[in-house]
Amino acid sequence: MRSDTLRQLLADRAAKRLVVLATDLDGGEGRLLYPAEAEGGGEGLLAAAAEAARADRSRIVEADDGRKLFLHVHNPPLRMLIVGAVHIAQPLSRMAVLAGYDVSIVDPRHSFASEQRFPGVDLSDDWPDEALERLAPDQRTAIVTLTHDPKLDDPALIRALASDAFYIGALGSTRTHAKRLARLREEGLTDSDFDRIRGPVGLDIGAKSPAEIAVSIIAQVTEALRRPPAPAEGAP
Repeated sequence: MRSDTLRQLLADRAAKRLVVLATDLDGGEGRLLYPAEAEGGGEGLLAAAAEAARADRSRIVEADDGRKLFLHVHNPPLRMLIVGAVHIAQPLSRMAVLAGYDVSIVDPRHSFASEQRFPGVDLSDDWPDEALERLAPDQRTAIVTLTHDPKLDDPALIRALASDAFYIGALGSTRTHAKRLARLREEGLTDSDFDRIRGPVGLDIGAKSPAEIAVSIIAQVTEALRRPPAPAEGAP
């Protein structure tokens, strides 16, 4: 690998930028690919790099000219930002860590967001919109709001929708979610924004207890990560 390629790779990793190193298995020459920046997902080698990145799995592919290339995926870490240190957040944070996420819990209520209730988890007592601004959600970030309190959830969702987070979920019944969307519409958000919010949060598996609801949420997050919706036919 050339020294300039190595320097750029290290810089991309430090910046938590998705990059794939494509190395020619015959000549050893490497080049960096940035599938997240390709319009429409790219074609050929770039599309293969995007597929490998989505799967979080490096692989050998064959280029159009017959060369074999090793695609080494350097994905930024997965993160989950949980707004609301409520009962559901306890099993959800543990499950998310087991699934490979760096977890941060945001709640300005100190009695909720305590080390005793969430040992070993990053805790923030900032207001949610300020915390999300600082944490800078990216394409490898899932955001879940759990408080049921519009003063906390709504600012968090507004900030989340301004980010590239791959998953945004909000706890609450269908009726609660409808009221939430009405409030957010008054803040200038649109139907295209609302399409990004999973509400009521989680897969519909009949979950009742906090642990079961946490299972439904982590399952839906996994589905969004591993099976993103295909672009609409005719979309650019």
